[in-house]
Amino acid sequence: MASASYMEDLTCSICLTIFTDPVSLLCGHSFCRECITNSLSIKDKCPQCRTTVPKEEKYLPTSHILKSLAEKAKEAEKIKTKQRDETTGVSESLCPEHEEKLKLFCETDQQLACVICRDGEKHDGHKFKPIREAATSLRRELEKGMEHLPDDIHAIDSLANMQREEITKIQVMSQQLMTQISTQFEEMHQFLRQREEEIKNELKEKKTEAVEEMTEKLQAMDLALSESRELQVKMTAALEICNSVKFLQSWTEVNNMLTPECLFRPRANDLQVAHTSLSLGPYESHLQFFVWKEMLQVVKPRAELLSLRGKNTDVTVSDDGRSLLCTPKSSQSQSGLSFGSTRAGDFTNHAFSVSEFSSGQYYWETEVGLRNYWELGVTGHFLKYDGQKYVISNQSSVTELTFTDRPRKIGVYLNCSSKELSFYDADKMKHVHTLSSSLMSLPVSAYFNIGHSEDIDRNPLTVCWY
Repeated sequence: MASASYMEDLTCSICLTIFTDPVSLLCGHSFCRECITNSLSIKDKCPQCRTTVPKEEKYLPTSHILKSLAEKAKEAEKIKTKQRDETTGVSESLCPEHEEKLKLFCETDQQLACVICRDGEKHDGHKFKPIREAATSLRRELEKGMEHLPDDIHAIDSLANMQREEITKIQVMSQQLMTQISTQFEEMHQFLRQREEEIKNELKEKKTEAVEEMTEKLQAMDLALSESRELQVKMTAALEICNSVKFLQSWTEVNNMLTPECLFRPRANDLQVAHTSLSLGPYESHLQFFVWKEMLQVVKPRAELLSLRGKNTDVTVSDDGRSLLCTPKSSQSQSGLSFGSTRAGDFTNHAFSVSEFSSGQYYWETEVGLRNYWELGVTGHFLKYDGQKYVISNQSSVTELTFTDRPRKIGVYLNCSSKELSFYDADKMKHVHTLSSSLMSLPVSAYFNIGHSEDIDRNPLTVCWY
C-alpha cells in the first residue's frame, strides 16, 4: 500500500502519468509543467481544487525534489517491468491451446511451443530447441546480420537516391519532349494555317475577278433591256396615231437620227453570258496531297538522304546512289541463303550507306517493292525477308515476325544513344518491331542486302529521298 500511495503522490492528475518536469501551485497541488501550462491557458484555476491562479503565478519554478523522486520512480518502474517480462515471458507464459509452459521453440514453424505441442500431429517431424538455446542462436544470427546491415542500408539509400535522380531526369525529359512536340506541331499548324489563308485568298481573288466580269456583263444587259423597253413604249405610242402626217412627224421628232433597220436590230446577239469559271487546279481536287508535298519542304529533320556504296562487282549501284541491283548467280552460290543466317555480310550482294552513324537519331525509308529477298537495317542488326518469312536478326538471336500485309516500303529508325533499332511499315507508318542490343558497336552504317538470284530481279532496292 505504501508503494501504491508513493506512486500516486508522484502522478500528475492531468495526464495520469509520473511527473515530467513537475511544478507546484500556491494551493499545494503539483502537475507536469506542460500539462498545467496548457490547462491555465484555458482556465485560470487549479484543475484539482479550482482555486484561482493569479497571472503573476503562471511562471512556475521546477520542483527539484518531486523531479528527483519522479525520475527514481520511473527507473524503478522500468526495472520492475523488465523483471516481470523476463519471468512471465519465458517461465510463466502458457500455451494457449494446452495451458502448459512454453519451454520449446519450433524452428520449422518459427513459434513457441509446449511439450504437448511437440508431440502433437501439427508439429510432426519438426525441429525443436529449448527456448534459451533458440534465443541464443537467434541473437547470434541477428548480431551477425547487424554487421552487414549498415552497409546494405547505405547501398539501398544510394540506390534510392539514384532512382530519385532518374525520376527527376525523366520528368525533366518528359517536359522537354512535351515542349518540343508542342513546338513542332505548332510549326505545322502555322504552316497549314498560312497555306489555308493563301489558298483562300487566291480563291477570293478569282471570285472577285469573276464577279466583276459578270457584273459588267449584267450591267450591259440591264442597259440594253432598259433601252429596248423604252423603245417599245415609244413605238406603241407612235402606232396609235392614225393620221399619217402626225404619225411621221411624231416618230421623226423622237428618232430623227436612226432608221427603223438600226432600231430593230436584235441587241441580244451582241450580249453574252459570262459562265462560271472558278478553279483552283489541283488544290480543288487534290488539296491535301499537294499541301502534304509542300509541307515536306519545310519539315525538319527529314528522312536521311542516304547514298549507297557496293563492296564488290556483283552489286550494281545506280548513278544517283539510291538503288541497288544484283546479277544472276549460280545455284551453288545461292545455297548460301539458308534461313536463319544472322550475320550481315554473309552474302556478297550487299551494300552500305556512305555515311556512318555514331550519335544522335536517324530515320530512312527503303522501297522494297515486290522483291522476294531483302535485308535492311544496320551492320549486324537487320530485318530480313526471304519470300516467305520476315525475321529480325542480330548477332545473338533470330526472331520471326508476322505481317498482316506485305509492305512495299520499310522505314528504319536508329537511336544511337539507347542502341535501339526500330522498323516500320512506311506506307502506313505502323511500328513493326524494335530491337535493343548492347552488342551494337558504334559507329554503324545503314545495311542493304538483295541476296543471290538465278534470275535477274528487275525490282531494285531503292532508298527513298524526300
